[in-house]
Amino acid sequence: MADAEEKFRNKLARQSRTLEDAVVEYRRRYGREPPKGFGEWWQFVQEHDVKLVDEFDAIHEDLAPFWNMSAAEFRNRAFEVGRLPSIDLVRIIDGRVETASVDTSSGEHGKRAFGFMSLLKKFEHTLPNMYFPVNAKAEGRVLVPWEHQAFPNMTVHNSSGGMTTPDWKGKGSVWESYRRSCPPYTEARRLYSSYRNPNAGNPKVFLGPAQAPQNELTFVANVEDSFDYCSHPGAHVSQGHFFSDWRTIPVLYPVLSPAKAVGFLDIRIPSNYYLGLKKTYTYGFDANNEGHPKDVDDMEVPWEEKKDLIFWRGASTGGGSTPPGFAANYHRHRFLRMTHHDALGNRTIIHADPSSSNPHSPRFIATTVPARTLNGEIMDAAFVSSTNSYPGGEEALRKHHRFAPVVPLGEHWAYKYLIDLDGMGYSGRFMALLASESAVLKSTVWREYLTDWLQPWLHYIPVSASYAELYNIHAYFSGPTASTLQAAATKPNLAISSSGHAHAHLGLGADEELQRIARAGRQWKRTIGRVEDMEAYVYRLCLEYARLWADDRDSMDFDSLGL
Repeated sequence: MADAEEKFRNKLARQSRTLEDAVVEYRRRYGREPPKGFGEWWQFVQEHDVKLVDEFDAIHEDLAPFWNMSAAEFRNRAFEVGRLPSIDLVRIIDGRVETASVDTSSGEHGKRAFGFMSLLKKFEHTLPNMYFPVNAKAEGRVLVPWEHQAFPNMTVHNSSGGMTTPDWKGKGSVWESYRRSCPPYTEARRLYSSYRNPNAGNPKVFLGPAQAPQNELTFVANVEDSFDYCSHPGAHVSQGHFFSDWRTIPVLYPVLSPAKAVGFLDIRIPSNYYLGLKKTYTYGFDANNEGHPKDVDDMEVPWEEKKDLIFWRGASTGGGSTPPGFAANYHRHRFLRMTHHDALGNRTIIHADPSSSNPHSPRFIATTVPARTLNGEIMDAAFVSSTNSYPGGEEALRKHHRFAPVVPLGEHWAYKYLIDLDGMGYSGRFMALLASESAVLKSTVWREYLTDWLQPWLHYIPVSASYAELYNIHAYFSGPTASTLQAAATKPNLAISSSGHAHAHLGLGADEELQRIARAGRQWKRTIGRVEDMEAYVYRLCLEYARLWADDRDSMDFDSLGL
């Protein structure tokens, strides 16, 4: 936590203060001139008090592959992919943004396209004519075979070959497309081992600390979004996005999506869910005020009144059914079984020895506690609805997973710990949870436009895909539970030497440290996670996109001679 604060403080301190500084920093990072319109963009971010004016590496990462093709090819691909199912087309014409086409058959009714359009309204008049293909789905769409990434000019790409239907219909799967995007020397490209990996039945070996070793506290420094599924193909069964029903696109097309997992080549844009238009994704949603959030200060639950529990509610989504039969391995299902009040087995908890004389530098001990007892003390997690098929049907799903009534989003704030889990795609509730002034625990395999703007262990607590360290996170901040203390008093425990740093961050107690993370998350949402910051991101993306669109790309450089 101390390192996280220092890193983020340094990041804020080194941001450019003048347009001249921003141009120099741009050249240093990307080795070229800024795009045309950079001066107007700089004025926009100054007028809207944007804090992170230099942190747009995600845009350059997403657009980098398209510099290998001509402007004519880039434009052709934008038009071509716009004709595919579940892709909407947005255009700038004579300084105005409008829809060129919306795929109403997808069931999404252009929600992501219209959200993107709303982010362009303040500066649409500054942009040249161009088209943007927008993904109608939450999942990533672009998965290009490795050979076409390594040798982009080896073939002529087009959308023929059965891509005219939005779902797989038994003709392939996301995983089959994904493994073809891996280098040829990796395990995933060796067909037999990709299906017969000896660890396929035990995906936890790839998911982080399945159980903390008894001689150390084991946490993750960041959300693990760069796991190498190409080298460990058996682990793919634990992530539902590999089983999505919606067809991916095996061609390098410029598709704008709200998030992407490692290996996908979509271009990230802010999620429409973050714009405050739906009560299920908006903190303080006010249906009587055209969806604008209420004054969140009027909705706060005092920290000392929040329940000391890890809380989650959601649908039993998490993946598709192509191929069927894998839902038990999906991330939400694994979490619900782990936290179930009838869970079998034990958990070894690392916690401060209650007999330690110095609470700021205690001796640590390891205590083994029945999982079901511990879950009853610190977990409140349940499905609220069943949305996908499950092996054994609805009866089997309800037998092994807890179900409970829906809890309105605003009532989640009554808990100190709010865990954010992926659905079939990224989680659209993340921004709302950050606004709650509860501590957000986040586990994800998706990267969003905001990923690099957040600092783990300052604005939120990262959690591995196994979730197992949740117990030690709770024990660190909230102290050992009653059953843990009882077990510690009656059974032999493994003594662990003092770290010298426990509960000593800024001289605060553990509960105060947790509250500090909760407050930092809300402060980030209020100052860096605003709609104005999303607009600044999209404005910058549009300038870079316009340069790729132009035949004479050099003419689309920013003229910095007058600076």
